[in-house]
Amino acid sequence: MSQKISFTRNYSDLSTQRGFQFEFNCDRCGTGYRTHFKPFTLGTVAGALDAAGGLLGGVLARTAGVAERARFAAWEKAHDAAFVEAAEQLRPDFIQCPRCQSWVCREKCWNKTKGLCKNCAPDIGVEMAAAQASRSVEEIWAHSKMTEADREHLKEKSWREGIQAACPDCGAPLEGKPKFCPQCGRKLAQEAFCTACGAKVPPGAKFCGECGNKLTD
Repeated sequence: MSQKISFTRNYSDLSTQRGFQFEFNCDRCGTGYRTHFKPFTLGTVAGALDAAGGLLGGVLARTAGVAERARFAAWEKAHDAAFVEAAEQLRPDFIQCPRCQSWVCREKCWNKTKGLCKNCAPDIGVEMAAAQASRSVEEIWAHSKMTEADREHLKEKSWREGIQAACPDCGAPLEGKPKFCPQCGRKLAQEAFCTACGAKVPPGAKFCGECGNKLTD
């Protein structure tokens, strides 16, 4: 019984009639490892032709059909041997993930700690750095879309002062912090101070929170 040849899907056969060469690639990053070109020697062909000539009485061996078949059989045998040799040569550089069955390179795509490929078990540090960078980019784009007035509103001082959304008299919507209502002309409260002690008081307050002074509109 002939010996079975084990192979994977992550390789390319670069062999020609003159010799054999194979390239194996990582399923994850695509990194490739190529074997050196191995010539298909004429000695192998000569031996195959001699064997064919002995079996066929030496007459048919001189015909083009038999010679070509003998050469092809010799090439196939040498090709199989070269493939087995290449697979064994490059096997230490790859490992198959037990979860997704992908063949990945040990150097870049294998998580030694988890015993899985990095698609199934990513490096936590790398993922955290990527997430932080992505969040920073999102914040930059969000910030670039804001108007100058919007940025002013986000400052701590502006939040503490408060922002009126509508005029208390006519209900007209207000943009920003106007001093007067654009619809009815009502004076809108900006900053109020106690006339007695000078302390800042919130809009609508009737008495000063510092000295108790009665406030007037």
